[in-house]
Amino acid sequence: MKGTKIYSIFKLKCPKCHEGEFFESHFYHLKKLGHVLEECPNCKASYVPEPGFYFGAMYVSYALGVALFVSIWASANWFFEEVSVGLQITLVIGSIFLLGPFIYAFSKIIWANMFIHYKENDAK
Repeated sequence: MKGTKIYSIFKLKCPKCHEGEFFESHFYHLKKLGHVLEECPNCKASYVPEPGFYFGAMYVSYALGVALFVSIWASANWFFEEVSVGLQITLVIGSIFLLGPFIYAFSKIIWANMFIHYKENDAK
């Protein structure tokens, strides 16, 4: 639903107008991994309010990584009998390797949505 932070996060849209793109390219495009546009192409809102703004996104990234680790570890133990520790570690490392670019980009859009708020007038 447009107007919510969840919409902006999952659609990877501008936190202010929910129309413009947030990233330069897809988050698995490794040459531009996690590159955020300078401003919204639609409402011209700045995505970088101050130098070093996205350093705080590392805390969000850490939380997402821990959530991924806990969910994989718990799922392996709850749904399968006698899963070896080596297999669980392999599953966690493999999924972090595969989902790393997604977590990196997702943490930036979550961080931006914590500080840049939706304004309905800018969406029109």
